[in-house]
Amino acid sequence: MQPTLGNIFQLGIKELRSLWFDKALLIFIVWAFTGGVYSAATGASRELNRAPIAVVDEDRSPLSQRLIAAFYPPHFNTPVLIEATAMDPGLDSGRYTFILDIPADFERDVLAGRQPALQVNIDATRMSQAFIGAGYIQNILLGEVGEFLARYRADAQLPVVLITHVKFNPNLIGLWFGGVMEIMEFITMLSIILTGAALIREREHGTIEHLLVMPLTPFEIMAAKVWANGLVVLLAAYLSLQFIVRGVLQVPISGSIPLFLAGTALYLFSTTAMGIFLATVARSMPQLGLLVILTILPLHILSGAVTPRESMPLPVQYLMQAAPTTHFVALTQAILYRGADFTVVWPQFIAIAIIGALFFGIALLRFRKTVSQM
Repeated sequence: MQPTLGNIFQLGIKELRSLWFDKALLIFIVWAFTGGVYSAATGASRELNRAPIAVVDEDRSPLSQRLIAAFYPPHFNTPVLIEATAMDPGLDSGRYTFILDIPADFERDVLAGRQPALQVNIDATRMSQAFIGAGYIQNILLGEVGEFLARYRADAQLPVVLITHVKFNPNLIGLWFGGVMEIMEFITMLSIILTGAALIREREHGTIEHLLVMPLTPFEIMAAKVWANGLVVLLAAYLSLQFIVRGVLQVPISGSIPLFLAGTALYLFSTTAMGIFLATVARSMPQLGLLVILTILPLHILSGAVTPRESMPLPVQYLMQAAPTTHFVALTQAILYRGADFTVVWPQFIAIAIIGALFFGIALLRFRKTVSQM
């Protein structure tokens, strides 16, 4: 037992030294957990922000002027008044995301109770803004028309008053969500890439044969790669969480960071084993890159990090229960967003541990078979 632990430790130190001299991977790690996290969190807006809007005012009444004045920053740019003939060219060129068409005699028809229609043209190629902005525009128009009518008719008292309380993210800032989710994505990607690249690098340089003639077992070689590369990713994730997410992005962290790191370490046990398995299948670094893409995309998209799992088909939900990423996403969101303690997330810890043990066992069998053929 003592020689085994000593061998694993020394081999792990060798892995860290090899990584230190691989400047390309080092630069990639640093960029991923700094610039990558920051740019992904701030680059894609998850809320409506200064959406370009134009208005065709064919009514030119006090009510139409009131509707136009209701659109202002930061959700919308100041509305631009255009002619009806400029609607299609404005949408085709991408100059406007929304165009509101107020028909003639709109105010007169509203006061007469005829329920006239307002036309809103939306550029749906800007999918995120189009979906969110349509709801904003509907609420703004209904609210303004309702207040306008209240001057002439009695305001009906609603039997129910809806009061909304938003927990964990009161201002609904998408950046709070994006920063943490990007760290999770890079944890998965880099842990797979680092362990896979380490094995392929040794195969290409011929050092794997040197290890095989030593009194070392495939378990010791694989375990060393797991703990060394996992430690690098764990440290990078912690520094990114502290200095980029909490420091630069000013995202509040509600839960225990040590508990999150414990869950991350357990999760890395699975993903690093996955990287070794992919490296035994691939024969070169380009092949490994293609396999990593095919692996990471479904793990990330279907895990619940991008969209809620409840909105996915049931077969996909059941299938993704076998993926450690699904449980890691649930664990991370519960700890960092909602401040959950171990009594809440222990099922995810157990699930990740079981899946990690299975992945490690499968990768070890494949690794033994591969090295026996050398």
